[in-house]
Amino acid sequence: MHQRAHGCFAVLSIALLVSAALFPALVSAQQAKPGLLDADEIKRVVPETYFFRGQSASVQLRNSAGFRGADGKLVLAGLVDTGGYASDVQEKYQGFLITEVKLNIEGSELVPGEYGFSFSKDGKFLVLDVGANSLFSVSCRADADLRHPTPLKMVPAAGEYRLYEGRNWVSLKAD
Repeated sequence: MHQRAHGCFAVLSIALLVSAALFPALVSAQQAKPGLLDADEIKRVVPETYFFRGQSASVQLRNSAGFRGADGKLVLAGLVDTGGYASDVQEKYQGFLITEVKLNIEGSELVPGEYGFSFSKDGKFLVLDVGANSLFSVSCRADADLRHPTPLKMVPAAGEYRLYEGRNWVSLKAD
């Protein structure tokens, strides 16, 4: 009986040590800082594929970005490979936008959900539901001073975030 109690004590001690080691990681995950997500966070939360208009497209992880609000909720955006889509869908669908918060995009409101988007050649940012139905379109702004334009990135700017496609951008503000 004595050996059995000693064995139970050893198992309990190991369990407590493991719990103590994991507790700081759990606390830090729950208390993640607001702001842009780093590359490791992007890898953990951005989907590998994205469903839109009856198909799943591969997500371009290198062209994905996101931010965490003060309440810990996320906003994610990324480009997808639209090669298998019909040409009319390809023209108005470049990427995905997933938001856990209400967003204000250049004065238009977007409720939490999953969407498609595109930056058009005529300077518009188009948001679509997952059925490829247009929800709204807003004018993009251009940043002529941007040194290194990329296919997609997000930049913090005075209480909001700028979603860039090349030199064109729209403001995303969590409400």
